[in-house]
Amino acid sequence: MSDYITKEGMQRLQKKVQTLQEERPKVLEQIQAARELGDLSENAEYHAARERQRNIDNELNTLNSKLMTLKVIDPDTLPKDTVRFGAYVQLEETTSGEIFKYRLVGVDEVYDRDDGILQTSTASPLGKSMLAKKCGEEFIVKAPKGDRYFKVLTIE
Repeated sequence: MSDYITKEGMQRLQKKVQTLQEERPKVLEQIQAARELGDLSENAEYHAARERQRNIDNELNTLNSKLMTLKVIDPDTLPKDTVRFGAYVQLEETTSGEIFKYRLVGVDEVYDRDDGILQTSTASPLGKSMLAKKCGEEFIVKAPKGDRYFKVLTIE
């Protein structure tokens, strides 16, 4: 499932590509302007702009490769009675009683959200452990810091 992405995740990656494509010509102009200052061996502006160009090109290549292989999945077409890709899942960590709300997404779309919903990928220990669980079902996550125990409270 690591090659899947939600529609929102795909739009986010496409926007990132567009932003980088818009930035690249500006960096090329900076390189040209720095080149006109003369001696390139001690020209910090030139070296910084070249480094930024390399970073942009590398990131664009990586993102374009991902965009060609990722498959957009509509979570609404998947069964709603179990935890699945794209689901919003409310979990209780049974040892502490703490409640968490997660969205299960692809590895290329895990990012911080402003709405308090955590994201975890289908390839993470938590994501793998909660897949296909039903409401009320408990499961264990084998984490580097030790086992964690969860119970599925809701699935949306």
